[in-house]
Amino acid sequence: MIGRVATGPGAAPVPRIAAAPPARRRRAAGRRLVETAQAGAWWVLSVGIVVAVWEAAAALKLIDPVILPPPHEFIGEIRNQAQFLMPAVGVERTGANFVALTAIAASLQRVLLGLFLAFVAGVCTGGLAFYFGIVRKLTLPTVTLLAPIAPVAWIPLAIVAFGIGDWSAIFVVFVGIYFTLTLATVKAMTNVERVYLDAARVLGARRPQVMFYVVLPASIPALFDLVRMNLFGAWMGVLAAEMVGVNTGLGAIVMVGRQMMNMNLTFLGMAMIGLVGYLLDAAFGQVQRRVLWWRRATEI
Repeated sequence: MIGRVATGPGAAPVPRIAAAPPARRRRAAGRRLVETAQAGAWWVLSVGIVVAVWEAAAALKLIDPVILPPPHEFIGEIRNQAQFLMPAVGVERTGANFVALTAIAASLQRVLLGLFLAFVAGVCTGGLAFYFGIVRKLTLPTVTLLAPIAPVAWIPLAIVAFGIGDWSAIFVVFVGIYFTLTLATVKAMTNVERVYLDAARVLGARRPQVMFYVVLPASIPALFDLVRMNLFGAWMGVLAAEMVGVNTGLGAIVMVGRQMMNMNLTFLGMAMIGLVGYLLDAAFGQVQRRVLWWRRATEI
């Protein structure tokens, strides 16, 4: 809403832009709430169809419930939470009454810390390789050579170097993302629109200023997209490390179920892995939309 205010007798009125009325803000909040409710309803419907088909197949004896237990059976395994801590005696419990929170918190801590360290190290290495030609020539061939190696292949080295514990899983997450993110950083900085660089130079910006105030901010959207795409890869990497050598977390629950030949426990662990991974991706999407607020999704 635009109004006019005079600054004195005989003075020309000066345009004034009024703040958005509270009613408009309430409508925007209401739209966001409706969109969230709709997304939740579709999620429940999608998962509900799968669960209903699964339960119907078990009821009609189309599948073996010992090998492929229906959802109501493996979800009921949540009552036997004490065995979730069997692989790690002495691990500090996170949940007072819900012991599974200990495994969830351990896995989340490892994957988030690994992601953070990989993001910082990858952006720094990629930025140095983009800025200094000698660094690019010395590092990129080695990084390109190591990038295709799957995170699971690093697990033996992680256990030997860090032992059995959190840092082994964090290292697996780190190496699974660091090399790819370094290459992506160089590519994102190389693809910055030329008009931005020319405008900065015309305004008198020096090379370090162009790097920190133009190139780096312009590369952030592409890096956010890459980190989100690699989020599930990091999640799978930390779970593989927990199954093989770390012995705590959600991956360890699946491994305990296998060792005990308890398919209910195995599928319960898989269900919790999928749910936590989905919520982690949804939370990252919200952060991405907040940080990159000017971007809008393409719709047709």
